[in-house]
Amino acid sequence: MTLTPKDVAAFVANAHAAIHEEEQHLNAADANVGDGDTGSMLRRVVDAMAKIDTAGAASLADAAMGLAQAAMKETGSSLGTLVATAAMTLAKAAKSADGDIGAGDMGRVVAEMRDAVAARGKAAPGDKTVIDSLDAIAAALDEGPANRATAARAAADALDAFRDKPCRIGRARMFPERSTGADDPGMLAIARVLNHATVTQ
Repeated sequence: MTLTPKDVAAFVANAHAAIHEEEQHLNAADANVGDGDTGSMLRRVVDAMAKIDTAGAASLADAAMGLAQAAMKETGSSLGTLVATAAMTLAKAAKSADGDIGAGDMGRVVAEMRDAVAARGKAAPGDKTVIDSLDAIAAALDEGPANRATAARAAADALDAFRDKPCRIGRARMFPERSTGADDPGMLAIARVLNHATVTQ
């Protein structure tokens, strides 16, 4: 089954609902080592993305690029920029494949997102960031089945695996005692969004 603009629009709608539910929880997770605004920042970004007519886009590449542009205009944060980078990576993958991206391709596409986000954020697997979530999701989708439930389980497993490790990048690295035993807010956001998408399918 080929991914369509309507599929992307449905995912954004799920993400929009999830972030609105989780905003304060994500803010609390971020307050442990940061400014305490991850949830509010993601809500603004996803609000902007939800206003785009993604379902009516002419192509998958156009749909993803529209989301990337909306995210970039709204965010002033590093995590918001990474959201835009991930959407732009999907746009590039869709364009190079002439829009023919199916479920079986998503492991590769998520791996490309991981690499693009890592380059933009100057982080690596093992640093306890969203890159670790994307790395786990890419591997799980490659093993299959390539669906949202698989991605959600991988994101939850990554969150559990890294909870008791210190963050090794960004402001959180300066407070290893605070980040150890706590969830990275970006990883938590991915897990909650994917879980919401799976539960509400």
